[in-house]
Amino acid sequence: IHYLYTAGNTLDRSPGSDSELKVDKDGVSDNESKVDSGVPEVPVPADDTPEVLNKALSGLSSRWKNWWVRGILTLAMISFFFFIIYLGPMVLMMIVLCVQIKCFQEIITIGYSVYHSYHLPWFRTLSWYFLLCVNYFFYGETVTDYFFTLVQREEPLRILSKYHRFISFALYLTGFCMFVLSLVKKHYRLQFYMFGWTHVTLLIVVTQSHLIIHNLFEGMIWFIVPISCVICNDIMAYMFGFFFGRTPLIKLSPKKTWEGFIGGFFSTIVFGIMLSYVMAGYRYFVCPVEFNNDSNSFQVDCEPSELFQLQDYALPGILESVTGWTTVRLYPFQIHSIALSSFASIVGPFGGFFASGFKRAFKIKDFANTIPGHGGIMDRFDCQYLMATFVNVYIASFIRGPNPSKVIQQLLALRADQQLHIFNSLKAHLTEKGLLPALEEAAA
Repeated sequence: IHYLYTAGNTLDRSPGSDSELKVDKDGVSDNESKVDSGVPEVPVPADDTPEVLNKALSGLSSRWKNWWVRGILTLAMISFFFFIIYLGPMVLMMIVLCVQIKCFQEIITIGYSVYHSYHLPWFRTLSWYFLLCVNYFFYGETVTDYFFTLVQREEPLRILSKYHRFISFALYLTGFCMFVLSLVKKHYRLQFYMFGWTHVTLLIVVTQSHLIIHNLFEGMIWFIVPISCVICNDIMAYMFGFFFGRTPLIKLSPKKTWEGFIGGFFSTIVFGIMLSYVMAGYRYFVCPVEFNNDSNSFQVDCEPSELFQLQDYALPGILESVTGWTTVRLYPFQIHSIALSSFASIVGPFGGFFASGFKRAFKIKDFANTIPGHGGIMDRFDCQYLMATFVNVYIASFIRGPNPSKVIQQLLALRADQQLHIFNSLKAHLTEKGLLPALEEAAA
């Protein structure tokens, strides 16, 4: 269907039409785009800039008008980000879920538009059904891990938790069978296109947004610092590129420059170190987010670990000769923040380049027109999802040790004789190491 559509569009063009000489906003000529002409174009959304801003900036060139629109909306989004941080971890989790759903909707809508698949039987319903199934699986796992006491206290929740994976698999199989039953002879290829499109979208969006929530449970600092570093890098790379950019960085995004990339890197490193220093001094940010069963609410209170306690570090000889300092007092987390900032400014932008390649492949400017001057929600979170995966892997590899609460959860799920056997084994082990008598004396 889409090959016939493209062929029809090609026949409609006259040899001398302007479309053959047209160059798109990313700097790609029609001759180059013809190589990829197997995919029909999606209509470019109309200008969605608020009328108030259009009137106020009417005297400026399009370049500076775009700069002001992006700047004003960026400040508004940052203010909103501070506001939801103030509201607490539960609101942050809800915002992550809302962003996930919106990103899924934007990508799926592009698929429908590109392949003209609105007429496919049941497919819009099935796409959202699969989103529901995957979220049920991931959030069910999260509830079991972090709300174990509450789950064990309520009989319905205990049953759902025990058979959670089987229920999740059964729900997915239901959707799979519905898809097979919906197959229509004249739409086979198109239906499998959209089936693959939906599942890749679920992998990119839902899986990684789930990792963001896991990072949040480790402590709000693991959520806020990485996100802020990506935002800082995006802003500073844009600023340096806007004022000093001369050398193109990558063909996928012709507007990206080496000057912006390098300026964004150093700015993000400095920003990450400073933000980490400020946040590491507050328990609200550094303590793991835990559910209080007595008050049925989240609490953020603990004795900060060594990662968030000031320590003295000896400076290298070069820095000592320049600054005159022999030692510097830092939080260990600030050292880790350098790794997070480096990833946000070096590898993180490749999430944006990937999104740029995706948009160029389907000849669209933005994923949507949700935010004036910025595009869709996915345009703002293309780097954030990659960053979230890195942070989760980083915590698992270098920060998180064995989790006693999860071990206790598994022990409580055993039979009484199995628990007694483990208790006797542990008691014998502690007695052999000479720890048990000391503990008994301390208890006496």
